[in-house]
Parts: sequence; C-alpha cells; structure tokens
Amino acid sequence: MPEITPEEIRKIVREELQSFIKIDRFVFDKNLQVLDARNIQTGRTTGTKIGTAADQKVAFYGVDPVVQAGAISAPSGGLTQDTEARTAINYIRTAIKNFGITA
Repeated sequence: MPEITPEEIRKIVREELQSFIKIDRFVFDKNLQVLDARNIQTGRTTGTKIGTAADQKVAFYGVDPVVQAGAISAPSGGLTQDTEARTAINYIRTAIKNFGITA
C-alpha cells in the first residue's frame, strides 16, 4: 500500500476546505452548544431570522417545538368587548406558553 505524501495530504485538505467555504450555509448534524458567558451577535441593519417560514418549528426552554401561532384578531367594540378581549388575551397566553416563554 503506497504512502500518502505530505503534498497529497495538503491537496486533499485544500480541496475539502474550498468546498466547505463555497457553501452558503453550515449544516450541523450534531447539537450546537454555546458556552456560558458567550453571546450570539446579529447584524443591525437587516436583522436575523430564526425560522424562515411559518411552518418551521421553534421552541425555547425545553418545551416541544411548535409552528408559528395564527393571527390574533383584535377585539371589536360592542356588548361582547369583554369576552373578545379575554379570548384574545388567552390566545396570546397560549402562544407564549407554546414557545416556552412562560410556564
């Protein structure tokens, strides 16, 4: 079995790095861990998205991931205003709970 020369190893590494650098994203097949006292900094002009479509699931604080909650209707006036307001508030509470922001 022939030995690989140091130049052949460098060539292989260069080729692998070039293909890695050319891609437009990083795909992780393992968990990503951020150590204590480290921050995730984002751009200040356009912003950063976590989840780029309404059907992508996201969660916080160990709860099960969920898709984006549906739109919450604004309470209208009239005799049913209190009931509609309560319904809207409860819907907001459920959405926040589903994302793990509250218990």
